[in-house]
Amino acid sequence: MRTYVGGALKNRFDCALTEAKSGFEALRYLPREAFDLVITDINMPDINGHELIRLIRRSGRFAEVAILIISTQASDRDRERVLTLGANSFLAKPFSPNDLVDEVDQLFPDEEQAGS
Repeated sequence: MRTYVGGALKNRFDCALTEAKSGFEALRYLPREAFDLVITDINMPDINGHELIRLIRRSGRFAEVAILIISTQASDRDRERVLTLGANSFLAKPFSPNDLVDEVDQLFPDEEQAGS
């Protein structure tokens, strides 16, 4: 899934990507550089997406980082919960590369796109 997401974004945007294999790994990467967007699933090893959102939003340093959730858990209740916790957007699996790009476009409407 990380390869799929990364490929879709790199094909459309001029961006640098950092992949984390778990929520704990993501939390270790966050202080190392400036990130504009965190894309995560609800179901992950060690800490889940809900916990990751909470931890990111509790930190004043990362409060402005956009969070996009992608998940098979896509009921109205699941969507409402992640948005209430502080995610900016939700994308249900399965999704197309265009669906992902459209979500990112909505989060960053003024960003330059590669190939535009």
